[in-house]
Amino acid sequence: MAEETIRAAVRRVLEEMGAPPDTAVHLERPRDPDHGDLATNVAMTLAGTLRRPPRQIADEIADGLDLASAGVRSVEVAGPGFLNFRLSSGTVASVLETILEKDDAYGRTQVGGGEAVMVEFVSANPTGPLHLGHGRQAALGDAVAALLEWTGWSVHREYYYNDSGTQMDNLALSVRARYQEHFGREAELPENGYRGEYVRELARSLADHVGDRYLDDDSQDALDAMRIHAVELLRAEQDRDLAEFRVLFDRYFLESSLYEDGAVEETVADLRASGHVYEEDGAVWLRTTAFGDDKDRVMIRSNGLPTYFLPDVAYHRDKWRRGFHRAVNVQGSDHHGTVARVRAGLQALGLPEGYPEYVLHQMVRVERGGEEVKFSKRAGAYTTMRELSDEVGVDVARYFLLMRKPEAHLVFDLDMALDESDTNPVYKVKYAHARMCSIFARAGLELEEASLAGVDLSVLDHELERELIKNLGELPDVLERAAAARTPHAVCEYLEQTAGAANSWYHAGNPSRNPELAVLVDDHELRQTRLGLARAVQIVLRNGLKVLGIPAPREMRRRDSDSD
Repeated sequence: MAEETIRAAVRRVLEEMGAPPDTAVHLERPRDPDHGDLATNVAMTLAGTLRRPPRQIADEIADGLDLASAGVRSVEVAGPGFLNFRLSSGTVASVLETILEKDDAYGRTQVGGGEAVMVEFVSANPTGPLHLGHGRQAALGDAVAALLEWTGWSVHREYYYNDSGTQMDNLALSVRARYQEHFGREAELPENGYRGEYVRELARSLADHVGDRYLDDDSQDALDAMRIHAVELLRAEQDRDLAEFRVLFDRYFLESSLYEDGAVEETVADLRASGHVYEEDGAVWLRTTAFGDDKDRVMIRSNGLPTYFLPDVAYHRDKWRRGFHRAVNVQGSDHHGTVARVRAGLQALGLPEGYPEYVLHQMVRVERGGEEVKFSKRAGAYTTMRELSDEVGVDVARYFLLMRKPEAHLVFDLDMALDESDTNPVYKVKYAHARMCSIFARAGLELEEASLAGVDLSVLDHELERELIKNLGELPDVLERAAAARTPHAVCEYLEQTAGAANSWYHAGNPSRNPELAVLVDDHELRQTRLGLARAVQIVLRNGLKVLGIPAPREMRRRDSDSD
């Protein structure tokens, strides 16, 4: 790579100047292209060691550098001692060979070294359809998992079903009330019951299945049967909606199994043995303040029922025992209060501080014309994930749910989402990909026929070409940074920037404007080289979209006046 060649060349000069042979030479791409292609502050970091002013050190490095062997066109000293490198066109374009060679593997790295990591996400209670928050979490969790896979981790996707507790009782009582109404009886929903139209659907389904068998049956067995029927239907609906949203899981873990196999009971016993448990006011408390929480937490209520965080502690201990010593939980910001207590419980059991890792996201508001939109009342007070994806399509829904930082509130602009122009960022990226494919279609070639064998890459000397190629070369680093920070929105930003650079290059090469920049020129070598660049753009956009779970189309039609 060009960076390694420059580092080696700079180190050779530094050794002659008396610097340590292992001196770190950090290179970065300047924000302003006028400052060159790469820059380093190594002269400033060595001022103390070499006992010379940074500017003098930078001048000596610049004078001693063998530009040709380093693949550098020129080097400039700027400011207090920065070295700005301008690469030769052949050096800049050399990354194209790597991109074409790696093809669908371009962007993949092995930072994770094959280590196992679990990404848990969505994990919605089976008490209703998935809402927009679940949709954001589905897109975000799946993209985080994909980023980890692309950077060398062995990823396991898991969904935790909270199928126990008060919310499940309220679901059963809500279905029973609607079941009574279905047969003409008056019934009242529980205070914390579920009021969406889907509860009536569950009641009708139950009636179709069992008739009036439970009409006069107030037993717990009847209520359990209603709960089981409702959960089965809601789980099937959630699974179907997630599958159509292109989100699949390796395992669905039931909260109820933690009670059935004794994991919760074992966790309580081990927490007691840790010495961090005490009783007060008839309740069992965990001394979470010993691990940084702002106050101690009730573990078992005075009525003998566990609080929510106890099975969570048991569940995460189970993750650890299954070998997932790295775990990422993607959850809504409403879970913020549980983070400290779950981690405290795990530390009391001997697990390390900071386990598991959390990515907390804010909620979603859908707007049209600046006003909030609600699609239907089927789910009660909220819009469902399915309704949104039906309105705008899965590709647009996933992209828009990813293109902002997780911790930022997300306004989903329907007007932009439904726009078929470059105003819509996902349309812009997909259309740029289709444009690259269209070049090959006009040439009567398959994408796979692009080759840079035996061509002179230095002919790609136009500034638009140089900037585009430099963008393409950044994909592996972008994916590594986004994976490490759990920030898929950075991939969206990169793809939009790359699509913009590709579109500028494409339009500049329009035969009616700048025929010398066209791809399909008569000069065979130049034609071959620019076809290689178009193929590299196609690979990068396709691979970046794949990380986000979005397919890259080879053909698209647009309704505005901009055409090929």
